[in-house]
This record gives sequence, structure tokens and C-alpha cells, in this order.
Amino acid sequence: MQKLSNKPQSAKPSRLTLLACCVAGMLPLGAVAGPTFDFGDQGSITLTYALQGWLQHKGFTSATDDGSSTDAFLRRNRITFFGQYNDYVGFYAQLEAGNDSKLGQDNKSVYYRDAYVTLDYRDELRFIVGRFKNTFSRENLEACLEPLTMDRAEVLSYTPYGGSRDTGLAIWGNLMDAKLQYRLMIADGREGDNVAEDNPRLTARVHYSLWDVEPDYGYLGTYLGTKKVLTVGAAMDRQEGVAYANFPARSDIQDYTAKTVDVFMELPTASGVYTVSAAHFDYDTGNAFGQSPDPDLAVNSDLKGYYVKAGYMLPNKVGPGRLQFFARHENSDYTAKTGNIEYYDQSWNGIGANYYLDGQKLKISFEYAKVAFDNEHPTNPALQDYNQATLGLQLIF
Repeated sequence: MQKLSNKPQSAKPSRLTLLACCVAGMLPLGAVAGPTFDFGDQGSITLTYALQGWLQHKGFTSATDDGSSTDAFLRRNRITFFGQYNDYVGFYAQLEAGNDSKLGQDNKSVYYRDAYVTLDYRDELRFIVGRFKNTFSRENLEACLEPLTMDRAEVLSYTPYGGSRDTGLAIWGNLMDAKLQYRLMIADGREGDNVAEDNPRLTARVHYSLWDVEPDYGYLGTYLGTKKVLTVGAAMDRQEGVAYANFPARSDIQDYTAKTVDVFMELPTASGVYTVSAAHFDYDTGNAFGQSPDPDLAVNSDLKGYYVKAGYMLPNKVGPGRLQFFARHENSDYTAKTGNIEYYDQSWNGIGANYYLDGQKLKISFEYAKVAFDNEHPTNPALQDYNQATLGLQLIF
């Protein structure tokens, strides 16, 4: 972002508001923000609290218990601080105690889910340093408090090494009046005693917006009809020497490479708001998991899959709020085998609705999903067909 010091002093409140919005655009909370406090001539800090409470019924309890379960838990429970040190430097810290009370795990520890500093030299050249969302998949970059469906894919949109977040440096910016955006990231990736080589993880992403632009580091799963969006994106993720295919002999070192392409469209019309989103993923670690890997190698280290999401928001209010219907289809193809059978391959089909009482700040959501496996495991209920129903309440302040 270009320096604004040439503006008159009377413009200071507008400048701080603009800077806070620029930082907020890179955050999981999207445009939603709580109270802001000014410090000195250029500094500001904004405080936000967010809660997602879920009541979930699932067709199994655990990998050893095929009895159905009903569980009430806090899917997300966050306090966030973000703001500006000066015209160029911003900061963000998010404390999380997510999934508290899930499956009886009460009093979850609070930890820093995100902690980073931003440097906005200009719109074409920005930097992020610290722990933050990795820049690979669109769905991971979509704000988890502003999604279209109930939540992201449980596995598919998260990379096997780094997951949702990673620690490192990102360089990104907007070109061509923000229609074209680029991102480059260097991060830790997979680390530990079982890793074959200590190499950095490298990620590159680019997107192009044909209609209204998406200029922020984070995306939204739905803009609730406030934008006409058609964006196409692609990314590559790579880390060399992440695993031994023959771990007992410490031989046959494998590299990791992942690719994704995605498209997002939201079209507001007089008849309602139509949203469609899709992505394809290819995670490849040379089939190390199917050979003799280390015990910590993730099953999704070799995985291909895709999702398609669609939504429709009614044009007028229903009672005091807005009603949006959604559906999701997801397919995951693992290379993992037990003997000669691939038990992990599955499809996910879900339908649901969001009822927005005050936009994303106060909403009620419901989703019913059916998960079907290509080959059901004979003894593991977690790898057998099951149904899942989730009711959620979200509050953001």
C-alpha cells in the first residue's frame, strides 16, 4: 500500500480506517471487525471475538465404536487483535480454543492460531511474516467465519504438510487494477526427526478476476450478493525430501508436489443471489504412504480429489433475516491401501441452509451430509458409510 503521509491531518481518521480495513481483508474474519482504538499518530488496534457453537449428530462414535453419537462443542472460539503500527506495518494475533468439548475433550488449551506482521509497501508489493494461512487452496483461504457451506472440507482443502497454517514469509500483490493477484510463500513445511531432508516449503498462487476484484489475501465463501464475482485461480505447493518411502532403511527419498485449480462465481440478480465454487486437488508424495513410510506420514500425502459447492439466497427477507440454501459434493481418491483394497476413497454429499439475522455477525446454519466409501472397512466404523447432521450458531463481535 502506498504511503498516505501527504494527506492532511484532518484525514487521519479515514486513513486509520482504511488501513484497518486493508489488514482485515487478509484475516479470517473478512470485513467483520469489532471496536477500534487509536494509538499515537498512526497506530490502531481492533478487537474481535468470534464463536461457533455446534450440535452434531454422527452415525458412528469412533474407529472402534459403531454406535451413533450426539455432541455439543465449540467449533471455533477466538479472540483476535489486529491493527497498524504505522502507515506501512500492520499486525495480527489470534487466540484460539477450537473444538472445546468435542468428544468429551473439555477445557481445551488456548494457543496462537495466527501471529504475524504485515508490510504493505504498495498494492503491488506486500509482505507477511510469521504464522498465517498457507496460500495454496482457495477454500483454505476462505474465511472460516464467512463460508458458503457449514465448513471447509475435512481433509481435501488442507495440505498434508502445514495443514491450514504454516510459519514463514509471503510476498504478494495486485496487478492490472487488482484483477490479477500473485502470491509467493516460503515456509517450514514438514519438519521433525522422521523427515528425510530439511528443505523449505515453496508455494505459488495466482488468480484472475473477470468481474469485481478480490484484492485481499483472504477470500469469502459468499459475499451475500454485495459483489458480482468470477475468479479463476491456480497454485502449486512443493517441498523436496519430505519422506523416506523405505523408512526402516532410510532410503528412497520422496519429494512432495501439489497442484490445484479453482473457480468461484457469485451473481446477484433480481431473483436472488447465485453462488458456485469448485476446485480440483492433486497431492503427490511418490506414493510413500503405500510403501514403508515413517509412522507420522499423513494418509493424505497422496490424494486426488475435487469439490463443487452451490448456493442460492432468496431475494427478500424471510422474517427478520435472509435465507440461503447450499449444497456440496466432494470426492476424495487416496492411494492408501490395506492389502489390495483402498478403504479411504470416499464421496461427501451435503445440503443445508444459512439464516442470516445480521449478516455473518449473527447466523444460524444447518447441514445434513452423507459420506459414502467406495469400499467399506469391515471393522473400522470411521471408514464405513455414515450420515451427519450439524446445527450451528455463529456470533461475531
